[in-house]
Amino acid sequence: MPMLRGLQKIHHPARRYVALKIMYFGQRFYGFASEAQMDPTIESEIFKALERTKLMVGTKESSGYSRCGRTDKGVSSSGQVISLYLRSNLKDAGGNTVNQMSTLEQKCEIDYVRVLNRVLPGDIRVVGWCPVPTDFHSRFSCLSREYRYLFWKGNLDILAMKQAAGKFIGEYDFRNFCKMDAANVNNYRRKITFFDISLSKKRYADDELWAMTVRGSAFLWHQVRCMVAVLFMIGQGLESPDVINALLDTIKTPRKPQYNMAPEAPLILRFCEFENLEFICSPDASRALHEHLKSEVQRYILQAAIFDEALNCLLTPGTHESLQFGVYFASSRIMDSTGESSGSLRKGKGHIPLLLRVTEPSYEERRNKLCLKATCKRH
Repeated sequence: MPMLRGLQKIHHPARRYVALKIMYFGQRFYGFASEAQMDPTIESEIFKALERTKLMVGTKESSGYSRCGRTDKGVSSSGQVISLYLRSNLKDAGGNTVNQMSTLEQKCEIDYVRVLNRVLPGDIRVVGWCPVPTDFHSRFSCLSREYRYLFWKGNLDILAMKQAAGKFIGEYDFRNFCKMDAANVNNYRRKITFFDISLSKKRYADDELWAMTVRGSAFLWHQVRCMVAVLFMIGQGLESPDVINALLDTIKTPRKPQYNMAPEAPLILRFCEFENLEFICSPDASRALHEHLKSEVQRYILQAAIFDEALNCLLTPGTHESLQFGVYFASSRIMDSTGESSGSLRKGKGHIPLLLRVTEPSYEERRNKLCLKATCKRH
């Protein structure tokens, strides 16, 4: 049979399975995951960059893509991790760990960090890449995740908050500290291994910037922001630290009291822990990354100085204060019992104790409602 003219051999580009470590500042994004049906998301911007740089091999669905977690709208991260197949310079890209890669292989491979950061928006950066085995999964291979929540001390009782935060350490049912997804989640037990409240080096006027740092194997939807919200109530003297015990006891408290979550902007996914993952960043890419972040810090400090200058113009003669700059993370404003932002603490005013509030439906009630809906649809 004669060979057909113009028939060419199908070329399959070389590819390798890699993990990418992602940093992003979430203020303008509708969360990480593109399933949010709102744009922009961090994930949608990453895939635009992958397509623009032609690093994608095939489609997102065929790339073996996985992500470590889904952060909410407005939340930032310095250590999100995703994994997928990407185009490679090496025909036989082997090695499941960085230690198994030769120096020559590292030099010859595509500089994924540098290539992607050239086209990503400035508030999303790739900070490293790592070859991983094909059975690696960014979500299920993760050993632990650590979050940090920044806040101004104001008049908060830090000692009471620390006492309460210690009650979270251990394995508990956190259904009263999350947004319940009864349709998809039936296990609300999670293990918290570390919870600390510490002073940062940042100050403004007479106030101090503090941080809550929490680490666990995994977290429920909105879990960190719910825990922080209750700790703020304790810090204001509106609740006793013992309310944590009551809310963790789901037999005595099967239905979550209604309360507002802490604001999203000060929350950061700090890092995701994996076994034998060592991320690579070339010297050129590392220098560019440091210069970019230094420039962003200077820009925000300058912007803070402009706002401070405006504030000083409002002060009456004789009350001008010399203020220090350097706080460039978004700060949280304490949420009072009505859910409104309050610069000053209003101890007890209008506050309804958590255990006396209107409650949400329990998990069992939600499941029964879902089953009833499914039965009605069948008939």
